[in-house]
Amino acid sequence: MKKKIYSTLLISAFMILPLFTIGQMRGPEDPGGGPTGGDTPIGGGAPIGSGLVILLTMGAAYGGKKLYNLYSDQKEELED
Repeated sequence: MKKKIYSTLLISAFMILPLFTIGQMRGPEDPGGGPTGGDTPIGGGAPIGSGLVILLTMGAAYGGKKLYNLYSDQKEELED
């Protein structure tokens, strides 16, 4: 019984301790001097349009292949 109480207290301490330590952390200091002097969005000013098109195209091709394989398998089963 004593061992169970100690283990429960230890587990609860490990679960609660990070809540107190994260709450008192400070953010990173400002390095000073922006790269271009202007406010850039988080992640920089890189365009994401072409990458998004590539990912959507690859997803559509993968889905089409899966449907084609499913159709082919069912067609073979119906012929047998």
